[in-house]
Amino acid sequence: MSALTKFLVTVAVSASTAVAFTGDMSWYNPGLGACGHLNSEADLVVALSSSEYSSDVCGRRITISGNGRTTAATVVDRCLSCASGSIDVSPVVFDDIAPLELGRVQVTWEFQ
Repeated sequence: MSALTKFLVTVAVSASTAVAFTGDMSWYNPGLGACGHLNSEADLVVALSSSEYSSDVCGRRITISGNGRTTAATVVDRCLSCASGSIDVSPVVFDDIAPLELGRVQVTWEFQ
C-alpha cells in the first residue's frame, strides 16, 4: 500500500469516528439563546454545557440517545448549570426520549 493510500485510509477512518458525550439531559423553556436566536418550547433545540459550548457549535445538530430512543436537536444555547457532557433541551426534544415528568435522564449524544 502506498503512503498516499495509507494516509487517505487514516483520514477516512478519523473523519467517521465521532466523539460521544454522556451526561444528564434536562429540559427548559428556551427563549433568546446564546447563539442569538429566539426559540420556543416547540423547537428541536439544545443548550450545551460550558465545557462543550462555543460560538462555533451554534447551528450544529446533535443526535441524542437514551431510554432506548433517539432524537436530534440543533445547538442554540449554553447551559451554565450543566455539568460537562450534560445538556438542556426543549420540552419537545425531552419528550422524544422520556416523559417530561422525569425531569432528568441519562443520555449519550454526539455531533452529526
